[in-house]
Amino acid sequence: MLVVDSSVWIDYFNGVKNLQTDFLDTVLDNTPIIIGDLILAEVLQGFRYDPDFEKVRRTLGKFIQESMVNPVLAVQSARNYRLLRQKGITVRKTIDSLIAAYCIENDHQLLHNDSDFDGYEEHLGLRVVHP
Repeated sequence: MLVVDSSVWIDYFNGVKNLQTDFLDTVLDNTPIIIGDLILAEVLQGFRYDPDFEKVRRTLGKFIQESMVNPVLAVQSARNYRLLRQKGITVRKTIDSLIAAYCIENDHQLLHNDSDFDGYEEHLGLRVVHP
């Protein structure tokens, strides 16, 4: 299954054209896409106007909705973060560490446009889509 990070969804809904949004556009109708609760919150919090918020909420509601965090995953996320820190890699956002841990633990691919995930791919086996 494919997890699409908020970095891609935000670009997509803002009409930004890049490799990731073009790829997303081609797979929307034929690939199972997971919208995790963390990603849903990140995407929706950026909308200023209620009609835009509701339109995107309904659109994202058409995909597979999953909870991404539980106590076991939170601990694994912290372990992963610490391992990367030991290698000299600092992840800027805790939420990215949680998303990466979720994808690794569930063997899901991640489509993203955020360098915070690079260390997880290189050192921890995060499967990333490279369009």
